[in-house]
Amino acid sequence: MKPDANIRNLYKPLQPSLKNSAENVAYLEFLPAAGLQNFIYCYWQLKSNQPLVEPFNYTVVADGCIDIVFELNNPQENFVMGFSKKFTEFPLGNSFSYFGIRFLPAAFPQLFKVKASELSDRFENLDSVVPDTSLFIRENFHPGDDSLDIKSRLDQHFLKILNKNELIADKRLFQAIDLIMKSSGALIIEKDLDTGLSPRQLRRLFEFYIGDSAKTFSKIIRFQSLLNIRPSAQLMRQEKLFLDMGYFDQAHFIKDFKTFYGITPGQAFRK
Repeated sequence: MKPDANIRNLYKPLQPSLKNSAENVAYLEFLPAAGLQNFIYCYWQLKSNQPLVEPFNYTVVADGCIDIVFELNNPQENFVMGFSKKFTEFPLGNSFSYFGIRFLPAAFPQLFKVKASELSDRFENLDSVVPDTSLFIRENFHPGDDSLDIKSRLDQHFLKILNKNELIADKRLFQAIDLIMKSSGALIIEKDLDTGLSPRQLRRLFEFYIGDSAKTFSKIIRFQSLLNIRPSAQLMRQEKLFLDMGYFDQAHFIKDFKTFYGITPGQAFRK
């Protein structure tokens, strides 16, 4: 079966925009070919436009996705970053050009038959997980390659994988994902996630296709929904958005936000 197109329609996984101090660093996203858009959210590029005075640290926030990443200046270095339930900081040095493929939730395990939980909170060499794609990256990309040419070659590679792949997943999994996303993660898993799955079946499917439990995934969707709203700190205090998001108190809301982002909501949304 094909994945539910609603995942893309309902979910926009965001990463924080670069700070003003990173004026010589650029982050770009590219839409994949139409046939891949139910699987790949975007291709992305993070590069220094000139050598930086100081080493650059990049923060990746929790987004429920799995990414393939490679260094264009040295495509021998290619990795897969699994589902993460906390923010991650990467020291990138003074000069870099990274390209990535961000897979929508549940897509990577369907395409590559890899259990997502085996990659969770890990940054692994791609060769040890998907050797054919690792080899493709090593042999087909070089320093200075044009971004759109890279996108085109990646499109061709992943379309070939998709076309020869038999996609199998329990439709009840996608029903559960749909309910979580439509509620922006603000639901009670035990009571509201009724798709005909037992708690044991639900956990097994989420661990295989997502990388963690439905409860953890729901928390990340809730966090990402706030990033999409991007409220001001004043609005959060006035409207008490943490209550609308299913939190019983502000302390738990701030704790979860710091776990996923690395800083407080007030710091993140400061104008």
